[in-house]
Amino acid sequence: MLIKKELASKMMEQVGNELGASLQYLAIAVYFEQEAFSNTADFFYKQSAEEREHAMKLLKYVVETGGEVQIPAVPAPTASIKSPEDAFRTSLNWEVEVTAQINGLMDLAKEQKDYLAQNFLNWFVEEQLEEVTTMEKYLLIVRKLTDRNIYMLENIISHSG
Repeated sequence: MLIKKELASKMMEQVGNELGASLQYLAIAVYFEQEAFSNTADFFYKQSAEEREHAMKLLKYVVETGGEVQIPAVPAPTASIKSPEDAFRTSLNWEVEVTAQINGLMDLAKEQKDYLAQNFLNWFVEEQLEEVTTMEKYLLIVRKLTDRNIYMLENIISHSG
């Protein structure tokens, strides 16, 4: 076994966190779909799929390194989205929380001198920079647009690719 039990367990916990994020982004996508923001809905559908991919990366890593795999229960999304600003604030808060979780995994990998895990987790560390800055950018844009101009968000997101 290339991974220690504690790190494998924490990574499996993170699998649950990532799947939970996938469901939360799915709920946000539905909110935007129902509000006739199809480009923004598509953005969040993609975010949902990306979070599932993150969960699968972690899961496969634990499997490949011989760790114990216990698929965690995933709670239903908790945030009730009331506005575009609420959606992006919720998303930013989540990404900041995930960054702390990934940093915790990296700290544990360093403590255990698990260089394979550190190398693997570096991808997630870099990914979190992109995730946080993207959500910060869109939250700032939504706040500047105000309710009267919020449909401009559709055009901005469609050109952000």
